[in-house]
Amino acid sequence: MQDKIRNFCIIAHIDHGKSTLADRMLEMTDTLKVTQGQMLDDMDLEQERGITIKSHAIQMNYGQYTLNLIDTPGHVDFSYEVSRSIAACEGALLVVDATQGVQAQTISNLYMAIDHDLEIIPVINKCDMPNAMPDEVEDEIVDLLGCKREEIIRASARTGEGVHDILDAIVERIPAPEGDPSAPLQALIFDSVFNPFRGIIAYFKIVNGTVHSGQQVRFINTGKEYKADEIGILKMNLSPRDTLSAGNVGYIVSGIKTATEVKVGDTITTVEGGTSEAIAGFEEVKPMVFAGVYPIETEDFENLRASLEKLQLNDASLTFQPESSVALGFGFRCGFLGLLHMEIIQERLDREFDMDVITTVPNVSYLVYDKQGEVREVHNPAGMPDQTLIDHIEEPFIRATVITTTSYLGNIMTLCLGKRGELVSQNFITGNRVEILFDMPLGEIVIDFYDKLKSISKGYASFDYHPIGFRPSKLVKLDILLNGEPVDALSTLTHFDNAETFGRRMCEKLKELLPRQQFDIAIQAAIGAKIIARETVKQVRKDVLAKCYGGDVSRKRKLLEKQKRGKKRMKQIGNVQVPQKAFLAVLKLD
Repeated sequence: MQDKIRNFCIIAHIDHGKSTLADRMLEMTDTLKVTQGQMLDDMDLEQERGITIKSHAIQMNYGQYTLNLIDTPGHVDFSYEVSRSIAACEGALLVVDATQGVQAQTISNLYMAIDHDLEIIPVINKCDMPNAMPDEVEDEIVDLLGCKREEIIRASARTGEGVHDILDAIVERIPAPEGDPSAPLQALIFDSVFNPFRGIIAYFKIVNGTVHSGQQVRFINTGKEYKADEIGILKMNLSPRDTLSAGNVGYIVSGIKTATEVKVGDTITTVEGGTSEAIAGFEEVKPMVFAGVYPIETEDFENLRASLEKLQLNDASLTFQPESSVALGFGFRCGFLGLLHMEIIQERLDREFDMDVITTVPNVSYLVYDKQGEVREVHNPAGMPDQTLIDHIEEPFIRATVITTTSYLGNIMTLCLGKRGELVSQNFITGNRVEILFDMPLGEIVIDFYDKLKSISKGYASFDYHPIGFRPSKLVKLDILLNGEPVDALSTLTHFDNAETFGRRMCEKLKELLPRQQFDIAIQAAIGAKIIARETVKQVRKDVLAKCYGGDVSRKRKLLEKQKRGKKRMKQIGNVQVPQKAFLAVLKLD
């Protein structure tokens, strides 16, 4: 019954109501009773923040049709999740908020869907809101898609109006999956989850062929073979089946215990009469932001490794490798898609695995060319070769798209130019909405750009970016020294022009945060051997002259000299503990 299957995803900017729309569809197709909001956002974090972090898949029955919904996240950091969901679909609902209009993330995910030749169904959501402007938003969608006005469906996920029209449109407009059930098996893995009792459960979409329960299967990329202990479809819970054929979305349990054996985007085939051709169109994930993650207690290192491996199963875009630091001991260098992604991983480590970790200052990867003409990729300022050996450094640049109203244009321009951005173009979309394109260094937006953009535009600017390659930059390594000892976890790579002010601000901030000791702590910022800023945390002193009243001045001198010698000895053996607050303070330096 392949012609009765429809696979689709929902594309929308963050907070345009796609999880609520998914809830309404589940209700109207009698898939389940919605007892709480956002049934598919089952992680605590998703419920609290009102964002979708993981893509979810669920099957609904509408009349005699089977609809497979693959829910996707809307935030810029999770575009990798979106790309895989899109690869498993034939159509997409483009949901736009009637009160906010088309935003940057909507456009970038839409282009991704158009690249995969998906059938797009435009939907205007939240039409019941008093401040909705469906006519203006319709104009924007017509400009963007070039579709006819009557193709756009007006709906409200909250009240349920227009949801039946959406379901009808999915059946009528989205094509049935192509594929030959009798060909050799080819199934694309688009997600995987870890179950402590059953091992790794992989979610897949069958492109060609048929799979039976109990068959021997092979994963093409890793070359590993397994027995399909259980296969089935995804209702709100797993629902076992004996066979699944082309066009279907389902899951496979085969007792896999090791995280690295299941790669999202891999192809499953059968051992007997299988194929050696993997499904094309899958791209490896490229982390954009790197940070060191260290356990607070050193003996937790192995637990942290196990926790990160389990997280990686559930979130294929996380990458990590072991590294060590003088200040923090052994830990991992982790690659994230962006700052929100990094924050979410930190929260999940704490909640799901009970791990207390210290995270260092996030940075990006640089290409360092030495005088011999050799190139090396550096993710960590501590891995930088000596300044004298470097010919030049290249840093990653991005093309940033900001959509905003004209009233905030000036402030946003100032912010982007202050972050070393170059204006590429600006075009007016409709009325007073304008799209600005900037080329900017990724390192500049990593720390606080997104927060600042939201605050100067009162939340109205939407932001999206994609990498455009590396360009040469005048970068220097800024070291922070405590009593002459460099703290590798606080060193950063920064642009030459900003180095001095940044170093000075870091010293001032650390002076506030470091607890006072029995000896002076000198905090210095240095580029190579040149000190560019210094602050001193004064020692805690004891009044040694209190009991020495009267008498000759030489008695007082003798006591003070004795105290001075003690302080000097203490300084030689004393070490300075840097609190976690100090590492985080660097992120919020303004």
